[in-house]
Amino acid sequence: MTIKQVDTFPLLYRLPQPYGDANGYKKYRTCCLFRLRTESGLEGWGECVDWLPTLELGFRERIVPFLIGKAATNRRPLVKIINKWHQRIATGVSMALTEIAAKAAGLSICDLWGGRWQAQVPVYASFQSYSDRPDWQRHSIKLVEQAVAAGFDKVKVKIGGKRIAEDQKHIQALQSSLAGAVQIALDANQSYDAATAMEWQRLFSQWDNLLWLEEPLPMNRTADYKLLRSRLSIPLAGGENLQSAEQFLPLLAQGAIDIAQPDTMHLDGIDSYRSTLETIRQFGLRVSPHAFDGALSRLYALFAQACLPPWSKMADEELEPVEWDVMENPLQQLVPLAPSGGRVTLPDGVGLGVELDLERIAAFRWDERTYI
Repeated sequence: MTIKQVDTFPLLYRLPQPYGDANGYKKYRTCCLFRLRTESGLEGWGECVDWLPTLELGFRERIVPFLIGKAATNRRPLVKIINKWHQRIATGVSMALTEIAAKAAGLSICDLWGGRWQAQVPVYASFQSYSDRPDWQRHSIKLVEQAVAAGFDKVKVKIGGKRIAEDQKHIQALQSSLAGAVQIALDANQSYDAATAMEWQRLFSQWDNLLWLEEPLPMNRTADYKLLRSRLSIPLAGGENLQSAEQFLPLLAQGAIDIAQPDTMHLDGIDSYRSTLETIRQFGLRVSPHAFDGALSRLYALFAQACLPPWSKMADEELEPVEWDVMENPLQQLVPLAPSGGRVTLPDGVGLGVELDLERIAAFRWDERTYI
């Protein structure tokens, strides 16, 4: 199976109203899809996220010339080479070649990986809580209420971008609105030091519906995470930007976190991502994948999660949730898959088991003659 053709689809959606987290506001959402086609007619889709002009130039001058004529079955060596040039493109290529391998074998992705433990995967509604509206707290709470009405029973909201008092007022109002009926995760985007994170304990001790506190500190502060884990009455989570199982090891070995959150986009290929999941499981930790950037990478996170052995024998606790971005972003709908009751039923057809929305891809295609 020789790769014959590579087509790229850079996509851009300009947000009518910016939203964001402690790292700042997002004014647009982008992703770059690409399709590999073999001489035998098999196709596989990949996805990556970066500055679109850089991606287009990289594909045109290096990635496409390199892939044409290569064996599609040679996935891991090809991904390793491309990873030296661009890690996220390498991850996307691994997706496309995995899909081609599954189609050639007449298998679903999960069956190619040895079979799934679960047909459904729980998801949580993920929010970018901040906006430039004067009533940003009320607006944030309204968005969460809408997601809960749509069936989500787990949500994640942002802290760390405002003063502690303002963020605490927001979360207290949210708790009052939801009346404890929904589980809540708080994501600080590495905004605090240990002492500042401890200022939340007064409130944490009052609530029994908290899922976790996500990345209160930079992830390299292992000792501080270990200290917080011993002092806070809420599980600690993190790791979305770590790029290998090796980078997770200090956190795992020293018992610094309760929940690991690798991201398919931030590791060097789907094979590396699955290896990282298995490594984390060997330490007996929960895994709740970060999956904010794209619909296709989220789908692969769902596939991998379904193939992950249960972390617990407790009823209804066999599988941890995957992030589901619910903010305005039509690019997240490129894969026609939707949760129901806070869970996603995975497609089980050959390959991805679902067709990408080609009309939507065409509608949001970015013209490289325009600025982002």
